[in-house]
Amino acid sequence: MISSEAAPFAKTGGLADVVGALPSALADFGDEAAVVLPRYRSIDLKSARRVWDKLYVHFGPRIFETNIYQAAAPFPVYLVDCPPLFDRPGLYGESGGMDFPDNHLRFAVFARAALGVARHLFRADVFHCHDWQAGLVPAYLRTTFSTDPTFLGCRTLFTIHNLGYQGLFPKSALAEVGLDAGLIRPDGMEFYGRVSFIKGGIAYADALSTVSPTYAREIQTPEYGFGLDGSLRARSADLSGILNGVDYREWSPEVDAHLPARYSAADLSGKAVCKRQLLAEFGLPENAIGRPLFGIVSRFTRQKGADLIAEAIGEIVALDGYLVALGTGEPEYEDFFRRIQGEFPGRVAVRIGFDNGLAHRIEAGADLFLMPSAYEPCGLNQIYSLRYGTVPVVRATGGLDDTIEEGTGFKFAAYSGEAFRDAIRAAAAAYADRTGWEAMMRRGMDKDFSWKASAAAYSALYRRMVSAR
Repeated sequence: MISSEAAPFAKTGGLADVVGALPSALADFGDEAAVVLPRYRSIDLKSARRVWDKLYVHFGPRIFETNIYQAAAPFPVYLVDCPPLFDRPGLYGESGGMDFPDNHLRFAVFARAALGVARHLFRADVFHCHDWQAGLVPAYLRTTFSTDPTFLGCRTLFTIHNLGYQGLFPKSALAEVGLDAGLIRPDGMEFYGRVSFIKGGIAYADALSTVSPTYAREIQTPEYGFGLDGSLRARSADLSGILNGVDYREWSPEVDAHLPARYSAADLSGKAVCKRQLLAEFGLPENAIGRPLFGIVSRFTRQKGADLIAEAIGEIVALDGYLVALGTGEPEYEDFFRRIQGEFPGRVAVRIGFDNGLAHRIEAGADLFLMPSAYEPCGLNQIYSLRYGTVPVVRATGGLDDTIEEGTGFKFAAYSGEAFRDAIRAAAAAYADRTGWEAMMRRGMDKDFSWKASAAAYSALYRRMVSAR
């Protein structure tokens, strides 16, 4: 697996959770998986061991020296160490949302070094490449290394975790990363006058997947395709939708070390303890214990529906509800959350930042969880919410539509404030029926979205790919 993120080493979102958990789940099906990722500044090498010295990557006259470390992990995790490219304060850019201008070089060197790992340290049947940062691997294997005996018969799977992030660069970037200008064509890596690394994966991988069945259908439409729907429709026969799993060893109220009290579907008493502690942690009044508490853990972006939250906050307060939110994101939406905290003191409480322990406590302490996403490839928080008995209110898109059903949560279809407010009103009305509400909580807690089913689907896909050689 070639990925720019893997938990617990480097994480900005759900990609890291997938790559951090899937290899162990695959072992149950007899598959041996290794992960290659960059060694960012944030990754401590104290517990890692150096396993390959001076793995050089050549792009014309430019030479990049990388060294490979193996991290301490339940499965092989290889770290590509190239300080001039990766010893930086962020993974993809500086704080404030500005990408590093040489990201095309950074992840091209990473892709070539990952192939070096396969040559020298871990001979693979399948290269499972994740998102645009690994999109050049299929392109290199189809071009530069097409006759290299090391890779003859190897197959590539390219997984799209979020089509909205495409790795777009000027046409000149292709020559800088050692690829021929002939790839700049509509059925290659050209995208409206630029070069798209994600198209390197879409065009040249042997098989494609994305992270939920509904998202696999959605990205083949103009509404969700970000200009790539035609390319994806052309490869629809090679595209699978495999729902992400979750790790219940970390995300379950029965074992969660971040909570003040544990609980289960059989004994929900600990959830009230978690709610009371969460109210106190956010400085909300004790008498809110009997009223609906809405929770948000999210990136504050339009994709995640932050603009719909803005339209619905008045409805939540009018229903005598409370809101706690945790996240970071676009400055305008961070400012919005700060503003509503000021406008509704004692009703709305917000934390701007990343806090894993607090994220767990919001999942456990809230009554309802809001995910009004404009699009959502899979989503994990709604699945966490089900296990914690925190009823999700979601937009019916992507993985949200695949995982939430009538009886375990509330869905709305139109991307509008009115539709979202209607769903919130329906949820608040259901909350008032305590017997019915607890039955809904338990139905959600009984759902199983563990990695077992997802890993089985990936394992079967790998085997089909290998047998087709």
